[in-house]
Amino acid sequence: MRLTLEPKLIPRGMGIAVISVMLLTFTWVAMVSLQGHDIGEPYAPTQQVRQLRFEDRADGSIAVIEFISGQQIHSVVGESGFVRGVLRGLAQERKREGFDSSRPFELIGHTDGRLTLIDPVTKRKVDLDSFGPTNAENFLRMLTKPVKEQK
Repeated sequence: MRLTLEPKLIPRGMGIAVISVMLLTFTWVAMVSLQGHDIGEPYAPTQQVRQLRFEDRADGSIAVIEFISGQQIHSVVGESGFVRGVLRGLAQERKREGFDSSRPFELIGHTDGRLTLIDPVTKRKVDLDSFGPTNAENFLRMLTKPVKEQK
């Protein structure tokens, strides 16, 4: 019985060239990202901004409070995994850097319809539309819900 080798699909030199280009690309992206440059799409102009605080409640819900009026405008109940995940990540970063939760987050609606949640304390930005329209819609309600007038 005689063994035969399959012919090479890619010549060795070309394989090395392709791998080299890939490694250079990954290295360049990593360097740019680590230097703090934003390599995403530029943000459209701001259309609406709302400063919000988020407070955990005893019943497991999260109260969404408009910072300026101090009024609760929304409540996150049940699973709401996306909202809870985003808020948990931002809160953990604040805690890790030694900040408390007293300062508000900024929920920004852009003229192109995109939403961004920014932590002015840590400078972290979360592009909410990156996670799909259904997830972004949860935050859109917080941006557009009117504040009830107190009597």
